Amino acid sequence: MIDRASGGPSVLVVDDEAGILDSLRILLKNEGFTPHVALGGKQGLQQIEALDPDVVLSDIRMPSVTGLEILSAVREKDPDTPVILMTAQATLQSAMQAVNDGAYYYIQKPFRNDELLAILRRATEHRTLKVENKSLRQEIKRREKSGAARPVGKSRSWIDVLRLAETVAPTESTVLIQGESGTGKEVIARYIHDLSGRADGMFSSINCGALPESLLESELFGHVKGSFTGAVKDKTGLFAAAAKGTFFLDEIGETTPATQVKLLRVLQHREVIPVGATDPQPIDTRLIAATNRDLEEEIRRGGFRADLYYRLNVIAIHLPPLRERKDDIPLLAEVFLARMAQQRVQDPKTLSEGAMEALMRYSWPGNVRELENALERAVILSDSEVVELSALPERIVSQAPERLTEVREATNPTLETIERAYIMWVLQSEGGNKTRAAETLGIDPSTLHRKLQRFGAEA
Repeated sequence: MIDRASGGPSVLVVDDEAGILDSLRILLKNEGFTPHVALGGKQGLQQIEALDPDVVLSDIRMPSVTGLEILSAVREKDPDTPVILMTAQATLQSAMQAVNDGAYYYIQKPFRNDELLAILRRATEHRTLKVENKSLRQEIKRREKSGAARPVGKSRSWIDVLRLAETVAPTESTVLIQGESGTGKEVIARYIHDLSGRADGMFSSINCGALPESLLESELFGHVKGSFTGAVKDKTGLFAAAAKGTFFLDEIGETTPATQVKLLRVLQHREVIPVGATDPQPIDTRLIAATNRDLEEEIRRGGFRADLYYRLNVIAIHLPPLRERKDDIPLLAEVFLARMAQQRVQDPKTLSEGAMEALMRYSWPGNVRELENALERAVILSDSEVVELSALPERIVSQAPERLTEVREATNPTLETIERAYIMWVLQSEGGNKTRAAETLGIDPSTLHRKLQRFGAEA
């Protein structure tokens, strides 16, 4: 493959006259192209196999291997690569044959330099358009096949998350998704996978906190027969099993230091060593990790390796808790109710006004997962088509509106009490979103953070 960072569009020139090759090489280089030359057709075939040129410019009459054979070889390797044929003995018949065989253009020697350069520039633009169109078609097919529907939400913070996920999806970069439990980390990981070039491959996942260290390493890296008691046969690890696909490591903050060392090796060398083996095995898997812990704090406490964190944190996506995206609750509720109705083969139920008000008022410590579970319970307990407030869990029904200030006997409140009341009122009116609350208050978010700490109301 040609390193395009070193110059402009690459052109492979094939001719059996060394003087012509030298002249064209100098001309192309001076005009911003990256020239490669081959003396004769045989060398041209070798260069076609070794390189990936944007355009091929070949003489048609050469001993042993002709320009038409060069054209055939290029079209077999990459039909999108334009081939321009040159000849000193042009005939209508030979020109028609070249075009019918797939040549982009047919030019007669001697030609003017400006004429050739204009043709080359059109050819490179033609190739660029074909490649982009092909890539777009593949992306459309991939989305249609995977059914990569956008995860539900309309709040500004959630839309920002989706846009970032869509930006990084086509890359091979490692992604670290951070957020509280139940915010949808696996949903975003699957969305990235479905939009990536690995969508046709497997999406594998494992919760690192659900298994003991010895069993987790066997699941991740595999093991060989006899490596430990119960290892009666070789086992392929999940990293290797997810070849050409995506591997999602959930709750990576729960891993032990020993496992972290091995994960670091995977990221550094793209290889695994099964438990009990000595030879490394290469892997071709994209890694997406997730955690509900503050890994930087874990690093300060010595619970997580800094070098692994920086390897994981190539692209960081932070998922906002549901209490900071309450605009999404009606949408999420509608989707969950429709899904439950489909599972039960019945019409979707709706929420009463009181039930919706309770959902909007609740702080949702369990986030989207808690919302879904609460609605499932309510649907089961509701006899009518409308889910009433009484069908919701008691913790949601009984949650009183948050008290803005402490009850004080003093007739005249202090300035700090008034300030606290106003800040808490703004924060509540913004649905708990500290960034928007700081904008409304006209202060920096860090200032708001310090005031909340002083009030003892940071949570």
